[in-house]
Amino acid sequence: MITEVTNANELHKIDPVFGQVSFDNHEQIVFCHDKDTGLKAIIGVHNTVLGPALGGTRIWKYTNEWEALNDVLRLSRGMTYKSAISGLNLGGGKAVIIGDSKVDKTPELIIKFGQFVNSLSGKYITAEDVGSTTADMDLIRDYTPYVTGISESRGGSGNPSPVTAYGVYMGMKASAKYQFGSDNLEGKKVLVQGIGHVGETLVDLITKEGAIVQIADINEARLQEVGAKYGAKVFNGGDLYSADVDIYAPCALGATINDDTIEKIKAKVIAGAANNQLAVEQVHGARLQERGILYAPDFLINAGGIINVYGEIAGYGKEEAMRRTENIYNTTLEIFNYAKENNITTHQAAMRMAQERIDARKKENAGK
Repeated sequence: MITEVTNANELHKIDPVFGQVSFDNHEQIVFCHDKDTGLKAIIGVHNTVLGPALGGTRIWKYTNEWEALNDVLRLSRGMTYKSAISGLNLGGGKAVIIGDSKVDKTPELIIKFGQFVNSLSGKYITAEDVGSTTADMDLIRDYTPYVTGISESRGGSGNPSPVTAYGVYMGMKASAKYQFGSDNLEGKKVLVQGIGHVGETLVDLITKEGAIVQIADINEARLQEVGAKYGAKVFNGGDLYSADVDIYAPCALGATINDDTIEKIKAKVIAGAANNQLAVEQVHGARLQERGILYAPDFLINAGGIINVYGEIAGYGKEEAMRRTENIYNTTLEIFNYAKENNITTHQAAMRMAQERIDARKKENAGK
């Protein structure tokens, strides 16, 4: 809820932005507004120690502006650790545009946003995300060089979704190896929540391996389409978190693992593409561990997309992007073993290893 303050003495009663948990030492937050196009956007730059902040632009109809701010803060922070754990020379950033992508998105709005990105002179590099497309990135490219995920016809890496899904698939197989003793998904019951571009590709990959797949989504038409295409069963139970499955794969929006859902989960593995799956990282990560549920850190296994678009900056192609993404399998097992050896959660293990790389680079930079 947004509170109007008419008396400066009342300001102390409102939670300050810098005091928000999700602020987490962000370097910069940019509010972008254009009356003519209706653009309302927020760009979050969390950390640039390893390199420029790269992260997609999410277009979403948020309930209010505080919700949008919290989302961009959580997402840009996640990008810092995603790049670090993946060995990329990138920092973490993200952008959100407040609005319905089906109604409010216009070429003029996208162009104006691209101009705002350009004004940051490369500190933030954008890419596609929920609600934005490769075509949007192509349009932005006409106004700034600080964009990735442009179409292959223009020399870019194209849609990153298939590579993201492949990384999640690798992380899921590593999780199955650790939890069940084999990375073979044949016969494993998997519930995929959210069947956008990434979720659909994941359904394709695990179905081909013989997994028994159920799908859930708020879009009924998509459910029927994807279900028919891959032979996946549409989940029609009362509560999907209570579903009798081996693996739960959240591939929509974040925070689905929260106080209301965590005790219901019957799956023994959680491995999905959604960002920020744990509503409260310390609390819900620890509770999953107590319940014997193996959690594959989202920012680790969904890093295929950023590995793919980073190729446009580092100069490698699709083959190298897939090779690096395949290595998510090994890194995931490394994280699980590290967590066990240090008696910490898998999320803490991934965060610690990512932070160690950031700290090492920071020390290097200080010594120059």
